[in-house]
Amino acid sequence: MPESLNLYLDQMFRLDVAQALRNEKHNVVRASEVGQARADDRQILERAIAENRILITLDEHFGDWVILPLREHSGVVRLKVNPTTSKNVTRLLLPFLRLHTAEQFRNHLVILSPKYSKWIKTV
Repeated sequence: MPESLNLYLDQMFRLDVAQALRNEKHNVVRASEVGQARADDRQILERAIAENRILITLDEHFGDWVILPLREHSGVVRLKVNPTTSKNVTRLLLPFLRLHTAEQFRNHLVILSPKYSKWIKTV
């Protein structure tokens, strides 16, 4: 059985994405549900780090170390999916998460697309 992961969804994800992840027994918090609907990237990342959650995002800033340097963190998964519908996001994300543990994500940025996953050690 896949490991339940603590996930933090950036504000662009809809409730149905969170629900699909919760149906897989993941512990999911959406930025928009905890007062971060208009938070900037740094605030989003800081919250994910403080709560020991893997951040799931579509935002390309989470790979530009000049703009948003990463320190110790639980992991960041940046999705590259087009179009960015909830169906396409869950179709890509759910099978990928089933294959990995929380420890594998620690201190990694994962760029995930339908064709590849690129793992980058950040610390």
